[in-house]
Amino acid sequence: MIETQDAGLARPATGLLARLAWVVERHRVRAALVAGLAVALPLVVALVCLAGRPWHPVLDLAMTELRVRDAFGRHTPLIGLPGRIGDYPDQGSHPGPLSFYLVAVTYRVLGSTSWAMEVGTVAVHAAAIATTLWLACRRLGWAGLAAAAALLAIVVHGYGQVTLVQPWNPYLPLLAWVLVLVATWCAVAGDAVALVPLVVAASFCAQTHVPYLPLGVGMVVVGFVAAHVRARALTPGERRAAQRWALLAVGIGVLLWIPPLIDQVRRSPGNIRTLLDHFATPPEDPIGVGEGVKIALRHLDPWTGVVAQLWGGGGFVDDAAAWRGALALLAWVAAAVIAWPLGSRALRSLHVVAGVALVLGTVSAARIFGRPWYYLTLWAWGTTMVVLGATLWSALTLWRHVRPALDVRRVVGTTGLGLAAAVTVATAVSFGIDAEHAEQRLSDAVSALAAPTYEAIAAGVGDAVGVDGRYQVRWSDAADIGSPGFGLLLELERRGLHVTADEFFRVQVTPHRAAPAALADAQVHLATGAYVERWREVPGAVEVATYDPRTDADRAEFAAVRARLIERLRDEGLDELVRLVDENLFGISVDVRLSRADHEDLARLIDIGQPMSVFIAPATADDDGV
Repeated sequence: MIETQDAGLARPATGLLARLAWVVERHRVRAALVAGLAVALPLVVALVCLAGRPWHPVLDLAMTELRVRDAFGRHTPLIGLPGRIGDYPDQGSHPGPLSFYLVAVTYRVLGSTSWAMEVGTVAVHAAAIATTLWLACRRLGWAGLAAAAALLAIVVHGYGQVTLVQPWNPYLPLLAWVLVLVATWCAVAGDAVALVPLVVAASFCAQTHVPYLPLGVGMVVVGFVAAHVRARALTPGERRAAQRWALLAVGIGVLLWIPPLIDQVRRSPGNIRTLLDHFATPPEDPIGVGEGVKIALRHLDPWTGVVAQLWGGGGFVDDAAAWRGALALLAWVAAAVIAWPLGSRALRSLHVVAGVALVLGTVSAARIFGRPWYYLTLWAWGTTMVVLGATLWSALTLWRHVRPALDVRRVVGTTGLGLAAAVTVATAVSFGIDAEHAEQRLSDAVSALAAPTYEAIAAGVGDAVGVDGRYQVRWSDAADIGSPGFGLLLELERRGLHVTADEFFRVQVTPHRAAPAALADAQVHLATGAYVERWREVPGAVEVATYDPRTDADRAEFAAVRARLIERLRDEGLDELVRLVDENLFGISVDVRLSRADHEDLARLIDIGQPMSVFIAPATADDDGV
């Protein structure tokens, strides 16, 4: 066994490592906080590097900031971000607003800037890291702390800076999911205290992105059932203490889910009903068990999950192989067989949690309907790291059985600390060098357009009536499904203007930011690509800002790729999509009939970008056919 023995803490420590182990196990909370800050150092470095670089969120991230701005006010959000749930434009949202509340704390303190929202995101990740390390230390002492630190360092490196700094709802729970797994393991191993972070982390994951909902519920059930079974073997005093922790966890869970319940009561249909209806009768058939297993095995690929992370530049990539994942699965099964007669209760518990997580993850993947976007299963790399950790632990247990004199805790502790330190330093350097904001191309466009648009409104250009007027922000977007339009609305609101969107977007921008055009004094219209020339012909429209970062070479490449794509679409019998090349590039990309070459050309056209202009026009300017 390599579980910590509290009775040994009072013995004097000799040697540097022994003294370190004694300090860590005597001061677990402080050790977890220090280690957590160290593992999160790359994210802190990235924040420092990004602090002076302008960032203007677009699309989902703009919608997120709008809700973070509303948190704790009269329009406090009660549900999560809109998703591909139900019927557009009245689609449902992800289950809950907990991520908005957590990010809003640092957002308010640091001046309500977009960068402050990134700081809030990193704070959430850092809290998940520190809590995970604390739980590992509670179970296994300094060896557990070191092993968990190494695991988390690889996870941070693998997901990458852009993923972990941006507050996008599929990314926000990535590290919290690792905490869910570790907390479940601790609960199964007999630590009732772990039920509290388990419920909090699982609620955060499930509320933020709906794919975590069945996963989180499954882990919470496993944790509570195991705690109940374990309680039978406890003394009456220990049982009462465990029950108090379980009741506290339940109480906190109820509190965290009150906002979605309030929404369900206040609206008809509420978001909970929309979610139930959508997933009970999905609009498309699920991808099925075969594809689900294939996705699960690809995410088990240890080369992509670990080796490529240590030797490469980070990033859980798409070239994972199912066959390597199958080998890893077989290795884990063998490790579980070894652990049962030879391993400690903690090791057996970890294998139980790994097995449950693999089953839940495979079922979840099999239930995906529509295109299996990568972000729907990005959490699976966290599960993979836990599976690999259990496998290595079993290998060490077998090694110790063969060599009884082996000091496993020393091997795990020194190797884990060394690996964690090396990966963290390398990651911090790479994050500092390559730090970038999400969607920087569109952020730059919004940055270039927002200031002159505000100045034109303040000066009363066209139909504008000054900064005290009411303005409706609308857009005609040829490439990015309105992404810069949402960003422009956010930036004009940030500057103090009273801006709304069309009622069609009431779910995306929140109902209190949507209104009929007739209530506005003027319209602020963002046009991109081919729509720019069309809007220059709209009566009463005055062009007040323009942006086109392309070089002559970019324009020539765009024309060549566009012509090639149109010719191929016609050859493929997709003539109805040709018109959309100039009207909705991103919209075309979701068509399942497209070839790989089509997707590559579409991606290139989107990357090159198109010109953008902002017009001030009459509030009810008719853009039908524009």
